[in-house]
Amino acid sequence: MSPSQPTTIDRKLLRRELRQRRRDSPAAQRIAAADSLAMRLLALPFLPDRGDVAGYWAMDGEIALHVLQMRLPQGLRYCLPVLCGDRLRFAPWRPGDPLATNRYGIPEPEVDEAALLEPASMALVLVPLVGFDARGQRLGMGGGWYDRSFAFRNEAAARRPPWLVGTGFGLQQVDALDREPWDVALDAICTERDTILVHNPETP
Repeated sequence: MSPSQPTTIDRKLLRRELRQRRRDSPAAQRIAAADSLAMRLLALPFLPDRGDVAGYWAMDGEIALHVLQMRLPQGLRYCLPVLCGDRLRFAPWRPGDPLATNRYGIPEPEVDEAALLEPASMALVLVPLVGFDARGQRLGMGGGWYDRSFAFRNEAAARRPPWLVGTGFGLQQVDALDREPWDVALDAICTERDTILVHNPETP
């Protein structure tokens, strides 16, 4: 099945195909994409002036965030997710800080539980995508970590921080994705090619 087709047929198959496509991206293209992505993220109209920004440790061909981390404005602190029960919490991290591998083989900050930050305290959260469409609907890995951790956003009367921004390569875009009842909506999607503003907090 082509990744340009709607995903109602087989989400597992689509995930597999899109993950392979991003793995197959040449190294030079990945490096250039990380640089372009950082510029787009830093140009977001709702980029906060201060606070905590949740990134991720790029795995399985995911688009990297190291360029963004190096270019973050002084008032923003970079964090990585930490698995806690069935939800995510976050810990500030800089290169050289200790890491531990979680049960999925992903490095995460090795800190005391008391130092972990709650999802609601983040200013901006970057969500790695497997697939997405032009309406801002996303396809994740299927574990539901971000949906469970940020479910409180679906209960809010109006959108408010933390702003959620999906990140991926342009080649991960598909024609259409169905929304599941538990999906937490994104405010924007950024790739190396484009920025999709799903909801602009500066617009009433």
